[in-house]
Amino acid sequence: MLTPSLMTFLFIVLVVAYFLSAAIKVLKEYERGVVFRLGRVIPLKGPGVVLIWPIIDKLVKVSLRTITMDVPPQDIITRDNITVKVNAVIYFRPLEPIKAITEVEDFYYATSQIAQTTLRSILGQSQLDDLLAKREELNTELQKVIDMQTEPWGVKVTAVEVKNVDLPSEMLRVIARQAEAEREKRAKIIHAEGELQASEKLTEAAAIIASQPMAMQLRFLGTLSEIATDKTSIIIFPLPMDLLKPFMEKTEKHEK
Repeated sequence: MLTPSLMTFLFIVLVVAYFLSAAIKVLKEYERGVVFRLGRVIPLKGPGVVLIWPIIDKLVKVSLRTITMDVPPQDIITRDNITVKVNAVIYFRPLEPIKAITEVEDFYYATSQIAQTTLRSILGQSQLDDLLAKREELNTELQKVIDMQTEPWGVKVTAVEVKNVDLPSEMLRVIARQAEAEREKRAKIIHAEGELQASEKLTEAAAIIASQPMAMQLRFLGTLSEIATDKTSIIIFPLPMDLLKPFMEKTEKHEK
């Protein structure tokens, strides 16, 4: 049976243990402690072992690590009146823990709301083509605008990345047709450029043959050697009059 003196000793031990557990806090390397003493903020604590006064002090831990937050999909109407659904991811970290706690009620929630409204505002000023092609420029602009608004809270936004742009099904079909037309356009341009280069080479070859009469005969003999390998077909090949001209001249002399 416990005696009054033993009960008093146990009570004192429990009270001391409670006060020690409430007074001694251990903060990790990436954590800082914002301490309110009787409602007033005192200098920042941590990392390591931190001693506070129980009852009169209240410690709020703040992590200095970069936070990755998904921005929920937002319905956006672009400048060219196309409705798309866009979601993003935002990276931020509190640089000034005291401001992050005292200047805004919940800097996580506040940063998320700022990111959503800024996403709708900035992307709504862009056309669909810019939204799809100029992703890096839009990401940079979003980061600057959001960081400017969170700076009074001691929160630094390091990056904003647009993840997905969901288009209506009818717009996907339009883009597919546009891409197909663009490919056909490039194919026709390449074909026309090939025809132009070929005509230029043929013109050069014709000029060379015209300046050298024997070149035509050599070309004629080369063509004969090429077609002579095929013995399954009958080929009618025109004979140039230049080859018969010496024989015709001899015949005319005999007739005279």
